[in-house]
Amino acid sequence: MRILLWHVHGSWTDAFVRGRHDYLLPVLPDGGPWGLGRAGRDWPASVREVSLAGLDADGLDAVVLQRPEEAAEVARVLGRRPGVGLPAVYVEHNTPKGDVPFTLHPLAGQREIPVVHVTHFNELFWDSGRAPTMVIEHGIPDPGYLYTGEVPELGVVVNEPVRRGRVTGTDLLPGFAAAAPLQVFGMGGDGLHASTGIPPSRLRIRGDLKTAELHGELARCRAYVHPLRWTSLGLALLEAMHLGMPVLALATTEAARAVPPEAGGISTNVQELCRCAELLINDPEEARRRGKAAREAALERYGLDRFLADWDKVLAELRT
Repeated sequence: MRILLWHVHGSWTDAFVRGRHDYLLPVLPDGGPWGLGRAGRDWPASVREVSLAGLDADGLDAVVLQRPEEAAEVARVLGRRPGVGLPAVYVEHNTPKGDVPFTLHPLAGQREIPVVHVTHFNELFWDSGRAPTMVIEHGIPDPGYLYTGEVPELGVVVNEPVRRGRVTGTDLLPGFAAAAPLQVFGMGGDGLHASTGIPPSRLRIRGDLKTAELHGELARCRAYVHPLRWTSLGLALLEAMHLGMPVLALATTEAARAVPPEAGGISTNVQELCRCAELLINDPEEARRRGKAAREAALERYGLDRFLADWDKVLAELRT
């Protein structure tokens, strides 16, 4: 199939475009949210950058929508209405915001475009109205077992922790920093020392690294911390589990289902998680044992082959 989609969520797209289809990503000279294209990603040759305006609309088999505005843009530029003149599916990456759990999904008033939630938590908490819904859980390209845990520090991957604050659990970082020094990876980390009060000796801001470099550096940390209060399911958490890292996660949203207790520690009691962090820092063998359990759980539930097979079924049904 020839599938049109925008490069919106890099990690999810990284898995989706590894299937057996042709993937067309709109590109613009200045990039941006409507024209990011491949953005230098090491993706298969079946992933092609295209000009939306110059695209042969009749040659498309389906469009994968990820933002409410995309359906109107496709209809305006290509003259084919998603869900009616063009097979379409909408991927909901995010948890609802606002008056949860009464938040109405943007596609709730229609039946033509099925909504695919990336977690069961998302499907449960969104009011999807008349829209048909299903869940396709995440899949991760396996980076391999890279864990060494040689550095007795805690790794965190979070984008915009200063701006997002309580959503990402930034206010919880001082407690973890008291248990062990932190390494924080991701975009927008500048100002984290000032906003948290954690001194540089207990928190290193590592920045936004390329995927392979991130995996290598993260796997050197003794354990991974997932302090996010309200998110669909951080893919960095699943990547850390694939790496073989023990993980410490708030038992909120889908993380409560994704992380078994033997994979590290999961609780809504932050003090419990901090005590578990201290245990793992002081006992490298126990950390390694729990990390192997984390990897086993991640491979079983969030493997790439299952993810792509689930999507093949949905895409095939769009054509019938």
